[in-house]
Amino acid sequence: MLKKIFVGLSLVTMIGIGSFTGNNVEAASYHTKAIKTAKSELGTKYKMGGMSSSGFDCSGLVKYSYNKAGKTLPRTAADIYKKGKKVKTLKKGDLMFFSPNKAKKPTHVAIYIGDNKFIHSASSKGVSYAKTNNSYWKPQYIGAKRI
Repeated sequence: MLKKIFVGLSLVTMIGIGSFTGNNVEAASYHTKAIKTAKSELGTKYKMGGMSSSGFDCSGLVKYSYNKAGKTLPRTAADIYKKGKKVKTLKKGDLMFFSPNKAKKPTHVAIYIGDNKFIHSASSKGVSYAKTNNSYWKPQYIGAKRI
């Protein structure tokens, strides 16, 4: 009898832990895949409306990277901003949003990659890294979302 109870409790514990960690592993997995995809495009030129390796705009890079990771996102920074959960503390894979004059509607989106850096497609440099405290981007930052 004691053996049956122990086996039953062990099974319940394993199922509970598996389902709890499964969601975290899945989230970490697609964030990691999106970052890896974006990094593979470093140096790709900026192209307004671009959504492929021949050229990206900011939201095109984010949409492309997350699509390769199995997540479908809207096309524009403003529409992507309507998705996900607002976060204050950034984790790898979170989306950072920027807007001139701190307007509520973002015009630029990037993927946070850790170590106070993000990857994005900028009109001046194409797909590239920038630091979160960058003198150009920091004043335009309006918030982050976790998809």
